[in-house]
Amino acid sequence: MSTVYASAKLDGFFRSFLDFEGFAGADNSLNGIQVDNDGGGIEKIAFGVDASLETFERAAAAGAGMLIVHHGLFWGKPLRLAGSHRRRIQFLLDRNICLYAVHLPLDQHPEFGNNAALARLLGLEKLEPFGECHGKKIGYKGVFPQPLTLDQAAQKIAFEGRPPLGIYPFGKKENASCAVMSGGAAKESQQAAEEGVDLYVTGEMSHSTYHMCLEEKLNMIAGGHYSTEVWGLRELMQHCAKELNINTEFIDVPTGL
Repeated sequence: MSTVYASAKLDGFFRSFLDFEGFAGADNSLNGIQVDNDGGGIEKIAFGVDASLETFERAAAAGAGMLIVHHGLFWGKPLRLAGSHRRRIQFLLDRNICLYAVHLPLDQHPEFGNNAALARLLGLEKLEPFGECHGKKIGYKGVFPQPLTLDQAAQKIAFEGRPPLGIYPFGKKENASCAVMSGGAAKESQQAAEEGVDLYVTGEMSHSTYHMCLEEKLNMIAGGHYSTEVWGLRELMQHCAKELNINTEFIDVPTGL
């Protein structure tokens, strides 16, 4: 039988190991509880990448009392309660679902983070922090035990077998080293080139960095913003199920982007 928790108790649990305070000045996401419930007990937590209405609907259908997302509803500025923003919040209030957001603290976490998970999937060794973002390094770089081709690396990080958005073979045929930074981190390819890695893995390619990667002979995989950011949530979900003895479910709502 699963344990029942108040939202405040769960908030304290997450804050005990996710560095919310350390990212307070760097992350414009409102990390933590974004929409609370009425104080009632939570028996199931759902996990999803985006705070979309479809994700909310599927979390409600699954019987979740809390939904944890990577991309929440609030990003550093007030929004009118109108249109889709109002409908999303109204849906949560009507179903008494607590919405909880974890952005950069989840990207960066050395065990449950998106980038740590990607590094493990790729089999990287001798890991070092990589990727300066708002004064903090939230990615990782390392070396492969055996050199990998771009296709081999792409297969290792394909969520549900979905192909990457793009593969850019600008460098070596086989890669001995790699840097990873999930999501929309195309511009950090400049740091990867400067640090001499063979392959850079992120979510998206940017037009403004394409020619730099080509000229620096840096291989790149754009695995998809969504697909590179499912991994941390799934690691966090497994940790919650184990440590909290609570029911969990992952809500997969891919955007193809």
